[in-house]
Amino acid sequence: MTPPRPKRFKIVADGQAEAPLRRYWWLLPLWLLSLLLVAWLAHSTSGGSAGTLQDRQALAKAQQQIEQLSRQQATAQASDRISRAALTDVQASLAEREEEIAGLRADVAFYERLVGSTSQRKGLNAHSVEFSQEAAGSWHYTVVLTQNLNRGAISQGQMRFSVEGVKDGKLTTVSWDELHQRQGVAGQAYSFRYFQQLDGSVMLPADFTPQRVRVSLSGSGGNTVQTFDWKLASGARGG
Repeated sequence: MTPPRPKRFKIVADGQAEAPLRRYWWLLPLWLLSLLLVAWLAHSTSGGSAGTLQDRQALAKAQQQIEQLSRQQATAQASDRISRAALTDVQASLAEREEEIAGLRADVAFYERLVGSTSQRKGLNAHSVEFSQEAAGSWHYTVVLTQNLNRGAISQGQMRFSVEGVKDGKLTTVSWDELHQRQGVAGQAYSFRYFQQLDGSVMLPADFTPQRVRVSLSGSGGNTVQTFDWKLASGARGG
């Protein structure tokens, strides 16, 4: 006996075909919500990474700018210190030049009063010799040397003098060595263009009365010997 063939079609009642779909309809909102959640997480993650990268780039750029500004500030401070030091040097140099100019003007004025603009031209010579007594019993001397013959030329050499006077009723000459109370005393050096003032101290013998001073100049400007009366400086008192 041949078994019956299975039927290819099954007849169901109305409404039975939609039953499985109706059974799982509530899963659809959850699935949609999960899709939305995944999409939001993906967007948040990608946006956060981009934001973090931008922040890092901005921070790195700001740090570079800070370092650059720090270097510029250090350079500016160093330049300011150098400028201040240079300005101080210039001001000091200007002060020295002004002092030098003032000294030269004073020298010129003194020289004009000393020899006069219309005086006769002379070579190297001693213009004046003056003395003043000091507290220790020594005598301070001031010898002024001048020359206006070779203007611009420098006169160099040595100056010595001796003092003539009376001691124990006799004419006596006190030499340069005796005035310094030692042997082999070098002359006082001079070097000038128009004039120079030489100063120093000497000792006169006891009971000696000075009368004249004999000045000797020897050097590049020639040799000369001049005699002056003993003269006290203005305001000085005699011994």
